[in-house]
Amino acid sequence: MHPLLNTAVKAARRAGTLIVRYVDQIDRIDIQEKGRNDFVSEVDHAAEDAIVSVIRHAYPGHAILAEESGSTPGDDYEWVVDPLDGTTNFLHGFPQFSVSIAIRKATQIEHAVVFDPLRNELFTASRGGGAHLDDRRIRVSRVMHMKDALIGTGFPFKALSHLDEWISMFRDILLRSSGVRRAGSAALDLAYVACGRFDGFWELGLSPWDMAAGCLLIQESGGLVSDPDGRQDFLATGNIVAGNAHVHPELLRLIRTAVDH
Repeated sequence: MHPLLNTAVKAARRAGTLIVRYVDQIDRIDIQEKGRNDFVSEVDHAAEDAIVSVIRHAYPGHAILAEESGSTPGDDYEWVVDPLDGTTNFLHGFPQFSVSIAIRKATQIEHAVVFDPLRNELFTASRGGGAHLDDRRIRVSRVMHMKDALIGTGFPFKALSHLDEWISMFRDILLRSSGVRRAGSAALDLAYVACGRFDGFWELGLSPWDMAAGCLLIQESGGLVSDPDGRQDFLATGNIVAGNAHVHPELLRLIRTAVDH
């Protein structure tokens, strides 16, 4: 394992251990509302502090972009951190949340970790080295037709300006797929595309820390990632479409058709 990835795994596991410690104490957690339907808890902050501490110890000069503390400048590499992706799920005891850490050099994601602390599932990838779930190499699904595909999504709950177009997309995709699921942790949803549990995924209005790690997992497991126009600036736009080589173009076509309605 590359030293950078090894450090990311260590940081993710440390945050995950802390998160699990709070699972049975949710009623005693301090919670604040950052915006409409957007919450942050003391657990988010504590998990982020744990991750940043590990990074700073190993690579004190690196830049960090973290959901709660924002951007800290540095040299060479930037760590893109979501300490608890799926905070609302966590606060309701809904068992679908994750830790997401990506390492970016210039504009390219080089290493990625998505960790599900409840299931103790560790998804990792390094550019050119494939993607893994624990010690097992993973690949995207082999589903060839949209009618057989299970698609993941996320509601644009923080970007309500996208709601009408998302509803149009949802209608068309639901009618032409095997089913659509909304689990509430984009990082974990993307990891599920990488290991074949989902055949595709789309969402609008995400932040870089929601998807940076998951995107590399998909690319290294043989899948495709783009924005709804088929371009590669999804980290900047926050709008993402992902899937295996058969489902991804079909998703793009359905999304474009829905927007044009």
